[in-house]
Amino acid sequence: MNAGQPGAGHPALIAAPLPPLPWPRLLHLGLVGVAVDFRYRRRNPALRKRPSARALDPRLHRPIFIIGAPRSGTTFLGDCIGRMPEVSYHCEPRLTKALTGRVYDRSWSERRSAQVFRMSYSALVVTALHGGRRFADKTPENSFLVPFLAATFPAAQFVHIIRDGRDAAVSHAEKPWLTAAAAGDGRRGPAGHPRGPYPRWWVEQDRRAEFTGVSDIVRTAWCWRRFTQAALDGLAPLADGRAIQVRYESMVSDPMGAAASLGEFLGASAAGQHALRTGLARASRDSVGRWRKALGQQQIAEVEREIGPLLTRLGYIGGPSADTSL
Repeated sequence: MNAGQPGAGHPALIAAPLPPLPWPRLLHLGLVGVAVDFRYRRRNPALRKRPSARALDPRLHRPIFIIGAPRSGTTFLGDCIGRMPEVSYHCEPRLTKALTGRVYDRSWSERRSAQVFRMSYSALVVTALHGGRRFADKTPENSFLVPFLAATFPAAQFVHIIRDGRDAAVSHAEKPWLTAAAAGDGRRGPAGHPRGPYPRWWVEQDRRAEFTGVSDIVRTAWCWRRFTQAALDGLAPLADGRAIQVRYESMVSDPMGAAASLGEFLGASAAGQHALRTGLARASRDSVGRWRKALGQQQIAEVEREIGPLLTRLGYIGGPSADTSL
């Protein structure tokens, strides 16, 4: 695992405030997002669906938000839910993903944010010819926006997937998104952030300089903690029936049980239940416990200093088996 530190020639250690997003830029992001969304569904045969009977109906019916930390299984779970015939599934829409930081720090008003989110989601449903189906969005950054999304979409349901933070950190550190080696390569992620060890909007203000200086594995573990804690805090006040928490480990060890629980929670049709079972049956146990071989003792100690209390709270350290669903 790379523990490199940024050196001379790297961009500023403290990331600049989020730049403004004028309406032309928002329109561009929306159009690019529609094109990316179309290609994503075209590449995945299980997500290809015939136009619905109310194809051009822009209304959003009981949206589903799949949330969780990066590399926690959000994409796999989202694709499984996306197989349900009654669902219009969309993976990390570009426009709303780019706005999450501004909604979170309230540099955008809640009213303005709600208007743009509704407009973006409605456009995605219509361009997919999925009017009348349940809109579903898988965006990890939405973990920070649960109160906003719950208020904006009062009938929405949330599916929060939780994975052992050590495994999530190992998987995340294998990607270039937060690694020191990616610094200065000029490439940016879908939300417009430069790749590398720079603090994102979700890093605590008083620890931003520290974020850049730690090792890659600690940085990705930090990310897991922030996303997971934000989702737990946001979901806690919601009424029964609005949220379900799924353990990654339970999902891969008992996919049929996970499919049954999710189907009941989402009120899935018989065809939807079958789609969930078919999708989750592809889950592999090989990714559970990878951290034990991937990390050395010093790295484990560093990671657990950063995320140990939350691992303990969730039962991954000194508690019930991580194979137990919340």
